[in-house]
Amino acid sequence: MCLSLSCSSRHDPIACIVPPYMLRVMVLRGDDKTAQMARTLLKQSQKIREERVEHITATAPGPGDHGAFVSRGLAEAGSLCCPDRRIHDGGFRAALPGTLIRAEGDPSTGDAEADLAYDGAGEVFSLFAEEYGRNSLDGRGLPLIATVRHRRNYNNAFWDGTQMAYGTGDGEVFRTFLELSVIGHEMAHGVIQHSGGLIYENQSGALNESIADVFGSLAVQRSLGQQAHEADWLVGRGILGPGINGVALRSMKAPGTAYSDDLLGQDPQPWHMDHFVATTDDNGGVHINSGIPNHAFYLFCAYLGGRAWELPGRIWYRALQNLNNPMATFADWAEQTLQAAAELAGAGSLETVMLRRAWKLVGIGV
Repeated sequence: MCLSLSCSSRHDPIACIVPPYMLRVMVLRGDDKTAQMARTLLKQSQKIREERVEHITATAPGPGDHGAFVSRGLAEAGSLCCPDRRIHDGGFRAALPGTLIRAEGDPSTGDAEADLAYDGAGEVFSLFAEEYGRNSLDGRGLPLIATVRHRRNYNNAFWDGTQMAYGTGDGEVFRTFLELSVIGHEMAHGVIQHSGGLIYENQSGALNESIADVFGSLAVQRSLGQQAHEADWLVGRGILGPGINGVALRSMKAPGTAYSDDLLGQDPQPWHMDHFVATTDDNGGVHINSGIPNHAFYLFCAYLGGRAWELPGRIWYRALQNLNNPMATFADWAEQTLQAAAELAGAGSLETVMLRRAWKLVGIGV
């Protein structure tokens, strides 16, 4: 899914890293060049959506199939081998995937963007395979296809239902999209898609975005060997341009504080249900209200300490496999995570008590 732009169809697999509300602010506040760039991105998102609509239902499980997804992710753990990465050069054109420049097992190319995409995909594959027993995004060894240098000065990155694509940024608003939390976020959209999916609107859409943020952050923390208290809990750290007043696209630790800039405006994410944003924009605020479940996960990990990708990550992954509710609300998801925690740590365990407290602190009582 595109981390950013206009993903208006609730079933659309396109998920961009740059949220549409950010682009619309740029249209209003930017100079002529910046405003035109933002308008073009919004239009390109629509075109991509139309071209990729055939992938919408190709990977979604049918009624009664969800159990196969749950068991497959665990049953194949013993047969896990290695990723099948295929990194392409888009040549600053729109066509995907482009020219293959590094396949699995190939040595470093010396092409910094291709090698970052290759290494990042390996880190994310390793997270899901070694920690959660999942063989690639679909649980069946799906090739990890990615394109670098997608379009010229393209200010976005996305998962389109079959592959990842990364722009280079224009060097002004964005400097890169090849950052591990972004790579992890986009690839996690693929995991969500192949785990029954979450309808991309309102609270279920915000959960879709939040779960992708969680695994993007966990990929970074695991790569760095960080304890929960050592992590920055940022999504998209370092991708904003040199003149932008901000540190990332989103903060799980402190939603609403990732940026405050004359061009981009103020980070609008809430951390509590009291500040839930009711809107028809952004498919019902999927990139905005994701701050609430994001913060609940951060609080849970902060309470427990230690490595967030271990028990907390396993709880979130198990909950996703068992959810079987594509229109889940925040309360539904909280209940599912508590059930997973009870299964993994015990119903009366400290971990389950702390998870319930974390949900309560963001205004979701279960």
